[in-house]
Amino acid sequence: MTEEPLFEAHTVGRNFAHRRFSQGVQALDGVSLRLEARGFVSLVGPSGCGKSTFLRLVAGLDAPSAGTITWPYGRPEPGEIGVVFQEPTLMPWATVADNVRLPLRLIRQDHDWISAVRQVLDLVGLLPFAESYPRQLSGGMKMRVSLARALVTQPKLLLLDEPFAALDEITRFKLNEDLLRIWEAQGCSVLFVTHSVFEAVFLSRRVAVMSPRPGRIVAEGDIDLPYPRHSSLRTEPAYGETCRAVSELLARAMTAPQPVQDASAAP
Repeated sequence: MTEEPLFEAHTVGRNFAHRRFSQGVQALDGVSLRLEARGFVSLVGPSGCGKSTFLRLVAGLDAPSAGTITWPYGRPEPGEIGVVFQEPTLMPWATVADNVRLPLRLIRQDHDWISAVRQVLDLVGLLPFAESYPRQLSGGMKMRVSLARALVTQPKLLLLDEPFAALDEITRFKLNEDLLRIWEAQGCSVLFVTHSVFEAVFLSRRVAVMSPRPGRIVAEGDIDLPYPRHSSLRTEPAYGETCRAVSELLARAMTAPQPVQDASAAP
């Protein structure tokens, strides 16, 4: 793969000191990953393998204990990385519009916030609810607000940490399709954390599989399914075969002693 990456992680490790364990807790060990401009990569792996920890390192919310994360085009400026966590984390006292406006206020670019907020709320299908409060919204709608908040600054990189895990399957499938539509419209890069092989395959250009803690990327596979992807894809044989291939990579990851980069996930 010769295309210049948006970012590249080189043998990244993260150790958390612990008062009861002299060696601390090694969450990540030797993680290497690259994400290209307009790329969509999903991280899958068992619980506790360090997926969310790695996402925080990329976001700049934490620093590696070892290794480096490099940005060939330069470290993104404030507002150029959008983050969506597992919980919507909305301000309950603020309207939907004011919740979405928050990142613009933090980077002091809210002089024309009404237009920017209306545009992104329309993108996620929530413009009629701009003056509603979080308590008036369903779980799926709250997650849409969280997504709109991450998109309002038009980020180059969108980081999503299992954003749809707590939702029912119908809502989750719809938000998967909406996310792809938004990604294609916005032209950003996406790093997506999920436990679901089916979700990873439906969304991604490439899937990276992590081992149990300390987390390492032990396999990667390109997803050879065409875009745009719609709900009908889930019933196609090629989708089922690709899910099976990624599931096999995940099963191997549970026992793999060494990373195996660029393993094919295509059927």
